[in-house]
Amino acid sequence: MRLHLVDGTFELFRAHYSKRPAQPLKATRGMAQSLLVLLANPAEQVTHLAVAFDNPIRSFRNDLFADYKSDEGVPPELRAQFDAAEETTRAIGAVVWSMREFEADDALATAAARFGGQVDQVRILTPDKDLGQCLEADHIVQVDVIRKRVVNEQALLDRRGVKPESIPDFLALTGDDADGIPGLPGFGERTASALLARFGHLENVPLDARHWPEAVRGADRLAHVLRERLADVFLYRELATLRRDVPLRESLEDLRYRGPDERRVRELLALEAPATTSPAPTFRS
Repeated sequence: MRLHLVDGTFELFRAHYSKRPAQPLKATRGMAQSLLVLLANPAEQVTHLAVAFDNPIRSFRNDLFADYKSDEGVPPELRAQFDAAEETTRAIGAVVWSMREFEADDALATAAARFGGQVDQVRILTPDKDLGQCLEADHIVQVDVIRKRVVNEQALLDRRGVKPESIPDFLALTGDDADGIPGLPGFGERTASALLARFGHLENVPLDARHWPEAVRGADRLAHVLRERLADVFLYRELATLRRDVPLRESLEDLRYRGPDERRVRELLALEAPATTSPAPTFRS
């Protein structure tokens, strides 16, 4: 059995900003096509499926940090589709988690932790860096649908130089533009990787640069920044730490994929096969 956990907000934005011709419900249609392609792909072997959305794009983190990501700046024609996207996803047959107090990523992290022991593999479909903290060997992996690659724990270590448990610390130092986390000035990925590979977590990083790895350039200056911005960096880590206690009501059996309501999907979107040489996505019963 495989549990597929999809970042619906990412898919909606990806479809909105795609090169597809402008049309009514462009983002919702594109997101629906992506889900249907996933379900029709025999290599993915979808048995259990849930899709999480930010609706609205606001959570408890906005109360902690005013500049955290929000609905501000979202194009009105995209924001107007949030509810339609959720309704369409339900019609396709997926469980929908519509997040308000928490974020979609929190729901994905909670589900991975809660159901991981009951399935052969959990596949989290999003390129978001913060989901890296959920990876566990080849059992819980991230599917980067943009770059078409699967990221497991070893691939994360090879790419970032840190283990999953250090990802919140990593993002606190380097920042995460997607979530509005600024990070600390001067701390790039190479510096953060060197520090966290040695010390694991922020609280273990010495404030005296003489104890830092020799590979860190400008260590004295960066240590000064760290000393001056300790409160900020620990706040940023809190923002980057995904919650695993979202009150999801469903059991694993509730997530079993049983097929779409074809009439309702076509009613919502009037889906037609795209005029391409690629196989059109088909409904799976």
